[in-house]
Amino acid sequence: MAREAEIKLRITLDENNFPAEINWGATDSGFEGEKKTEAILLSLWDGEQKNTLSIDLWTNKMLVDDMSFHFYQTFLKMADTYQAASNNEEAGEMIRQFAYNFAEKLELAKKNQ
Repeated sequence: MAREAEIKLRITLDENNFPAEINWGATDSGFEGEKKTEAILLSLWDGEQKNTLSIDLWTNKMLVDDMSFHFYQTFLKMADTYQAASNNEEAGEMIRQFAYNFAEKLELAKKNQ
């Protein structure tokens, strides 16, 4: 039997229409209600148009160092997801290597101490 799940994003904008607060919740999240977050990167594939759509938002509380870690971890997650979806270990490893180079260039290991 098919079932549905729902993901909810609630964005509060400031007077300049910049995200002041981002909250999210999901029916399968394992918690009740909403949680705060400082940034979201949401990619959607439009199969008809063969085009990626995205929603990229962050609050003014999001620090540049935190954004760097967020991107690093997102690249690693993308590698895992792509490898699982395509069964292409080589491409997954290429994405991971990019993530490691990104982290090294931004000296994330030093900033994580």
